[in-house]
Amino acid sequence: MTKPASTVTPNTWEFLRDAMITPTGFREYDARWKYPDDINLPGITALGLGLGTQMHARGIEPVIAVGNDYRDYSLSIKNALMLGLMQAGITVKDIGPALSPMAYFAQFHLDAPAVAMVTASHNPNGWTGVKMGFERPLTHGPDEMAELRDIVLNGRGKKRPGGAYEFIEGVREAYLDDLVGDFKMTRKLKVVCATGNGTASAFAPELFRRLGVEVVDSHNALDYTFPHYNPNPEAMEMLHDMADSVRASGADFALGFDGDGDRCGVVDDEGEEIFADKMGVIMARDLARLHPNSTFVADVKSTGLFASDPELQKHGAKADYWKTGHSHMKRRVKELGALAGFEKSGHYFLAEPIGRGYDCGMRVAVEICKLMDRNPDKSMSDLRRALPQTWATPTMSPYASDTEKYDILDRLVQKLVAKADAGDKIGGRAIAEVITVNGARVMLDNGGWGLVRASSNTPNLVVVCESPESEAEMRAIFADIDAVIRTEPAVGDYDQSI
Repeated sequence: MTKPASTVTPNTWEFLRDAMITPTGFREYDARWKYPDDINLPGITALGLGLGTQMHARGIEPVIAVGNDYRDYSLSIKNALMLGLMQAGITVKDIGPALSPMAYFAQFHLDAPAVAMVTASHNPNGWTGVKMGFERPLTHGPDEMAELRDIVLNGRGKKRPGGAYEFIEGVREAYLDDLVGDFKMTRKLKVVCATGNGTASAFAPELFRRLGVEVVDSHNALDYTFPHYNPNPEAMEMLHDMADSVRASGADFALGFDGDGDRCGVVDDEGEEIFADKMGVIMARDLARLHPNSTFVADVKSTGLFASDPELQKHGAKADYWKTGHSHMKRRVKELGALAGFEKSGHYFLAEPIGRGYDCGMRVAVEICKLMDRNPDKSMSDLRRALPQTWATPTMSPYASDTEKYDILDRLVQKLVAKADAGDKIGGRAIAEVITVNGARVMLDNGGWGLVRASSNTPNLVVVCESPESEAEMRAIFADIDAVIRTEPAVGDYDQSI
């Protein structure tokens, strides 16, 4: 095949005929583009041909499960991708509209060696992308993505005979059956189910009812225009809406899901948002009692409590802080044989015997219901208050272009390490250590910390800060970290701030 053009010009003859792909769409662990601004349909077909070629090169059996999220253009994207896969001699098993974790489930259910899920995840409309993997429950990491990028952009996709197509019925039903199992609630539970009109609308309300949970619907009608807000349970807009629904309905808590259902957000019975890292500690406490001496992986954006919580230490739990990103986390959980991994953004990786190791917002919802069933005299706010208190910022993302963000980050890491070496303070505290496994996590002498890293998915940096002392100290940590960030003139405004 010829090399794809690197610039995209809609409404031209070439746009309908030739593959056009902006190279920056190949991210660390999935592929994402604005469509049709950064990729066209022939470009998606070239991506499919490249993915199929990569399967052959790696000796993967030429069979792949393929799904798509509920956006008005996702079916067109999936059809173009499947065309490229079939050109590469791959048998495509089309599971229809799906959540990302339903596609991961299909790999196990259909015994398919590979998966490709067409989704822009929680990105707003106008974005598209593909999450893919060969070694279940893992998805492509930086090495696989770099290899795929080189195949596609250098026109090394190879056409072969033998491609085939099959539509597979009933995967959604099998996925829901698998989630529910034989579990039924023994306590009464009333839950706000928030799906932001996204793909999870076709799954979550039914799942809760099958568990025996009373559902308070919140934007559960499928509508790919997302008339209320973009389904992203890390965004304060969605969390505040969930909190309002809890207060209005008297629900026990709210669970919210992102556009492709691999993430879950939680608001308790008092309307307090529980960020996923703190919810992870609540779950880890419950799981550590059932499975002593377990290892829990947390991403670098997560609370320090995984390492310091006395309740976890009592049950011999071990904490491992690792790189942010669903592919990095899945791989780390598998490598360490961890029981679970928790990512601040709302990805939870529940491994055997609870889940299969991939991130599934629906599985998390089921396990939270089970946790509440095991603690029938406790409310969600009781469980939250039982944690040692810390004050943390939401995830805040200042603009930094895709072409510059990693260079900017390298300089920021150097500046923060230099501050530590010079004995400077952050938030009035001495710097104990700077962890540079993924950006810079500046650890302070009292367990507080501030993080800056580059987003893998969007043209942004990512900033999170936490204090075990007070909100004032948390704000002071952020002010000092932000002051370093502001030494880089190419960094723009925050998407949200404290």
